[in-house]
Amino acid sequence: MFDMLPWKRKKENHANELRREIDNMYDRFFEPNFLPSSYLFGKGKWDPTVDISEGRKDITVKAEIPGIEAKDFDISIDGRLLTIRGEKKQEQKEKEETYYRVERSYGYFNRTIELPAEVDPDKVDASYKRGILKIKLRKAKDYETKRIKVTTG
Repeated sequence: MFDMLPWKRKKENHANELRREIDNMYDRFFEPNFLPSSYLFGKGKWDPTVDISEGRKDITVKAEIPGIEAKDFDISIDGRLLTIRGEKKQEQKEKEETYYRVERSYGYFNRTIELPAEVDPDKVDASYKRGILKIKLRKAKDYETKRIKVTTG
């Protein structure tokens, strides 16, 4: 019977839409790029995006950092923490040009990533090609899954 009342249906639909929008907002809040890091941390700070993959013997980290020289990276390992630091310098602006929009990221970056396993700090290879920093880390031990038998008694 309440389905026949148009204001009841509308009110219910708007409430459901509002709930969905609020749920979507909360879900997006925890995504890495919901708010630009310059908004949260001030102008001149940004965080490169990374992909982390784990194989049987290696862990590979790929970071998207275009426009920086390979010599300007500072990469360190402390236990299971991999830290990538550097600075992307802004190009010289021409006096005659007027910028209406600047979307590219510039400034200092510092990204620390917890690795999924212990790595050997002496067996790390880093390469940089076409704006992608690729770091290949050798695992310290070859981890295997061990089944534990439960006894009663």
